[in-house]
Amino acid sequence: MSASAEERRERLVEVYKEASGCLRCPLSQTRTKVVFGNGNADAELMFVGEAPGADEDRQGLPFVGRAGRLLDEMLAGIGLSREEVFVANVLKCRPPGNRDPQPNEIETCRPYLHEQVRLIEPRVVCTLGNFATKLLTGNQTGITRVRGTPQVHTLGERTVFVLPLFHPAAALRTPAVAETLRKDFESLPALLAQPLPEQEGPEPQPEPPEGPEPQPEPPEAPRTGADQLGFFG
Repeated sequence: MSASAEERRERLVEVYKEASGCLRCPLSQTRTKVVFGNGNADAELMFVGEAPGADEDRQGLPFVGRAGRLLDEMLAGIGLSREEVFVANVLKCRPPGNRDPQPNEIETCRPYLHEQVRLIEPRVVCTLGNFATKLLTGNQTGITRVRGTPQVHTLGERTVFVLPLFHPAAALRTPAVAETLRKDFESLPALLAQPLPEQEGPEPQPEPPEGPEPQPEPPEAPRTGADQLGFFG
């Protein structure tokens, strides 16, 4: 028998506490706070970015600046709020200077993300931007070519729809990207209504990232938010 929503939430809190004291990679020596993620612990929709930025590192919350406010706006456009979804990153600690995540950091953090997916049980995981998309799909095709087209992948033990999306930070800089992102968001309600994909075999192992992330996130202004545990609804 599968675990109840309350049991899964309790386990998610345990994983959060474990991650909060994580010393498994050198990022633990430079971070201010672990950014585990926040939102609904029983969400059908999950968003995964690359790594925390300076504001996220300071507050311990994901997507708390301008890109986060745009994400909130896009969600409102399809009748959802941040409290109804779950938002996380590939890495739980900020890489110094916002540099690209390194392979050992990705592998160290991967179990946390997979456990989040397993416990939250989303139907759809949206990858935000090039880096998260390439890592979770195991495909080095650029975001411009794959965005807006659902894929099926097994993350940890759970097979889900993966929908690659432009990063909200890129949409802040380019109106055409913002319009494309808005249209892709409009496809989410229909995707959420589809039956879950059948279980696949072992997940593909991502190829090493090639070159720097082409669209660095601009500086973001902090926004007020509750602590992470308070958002595990």
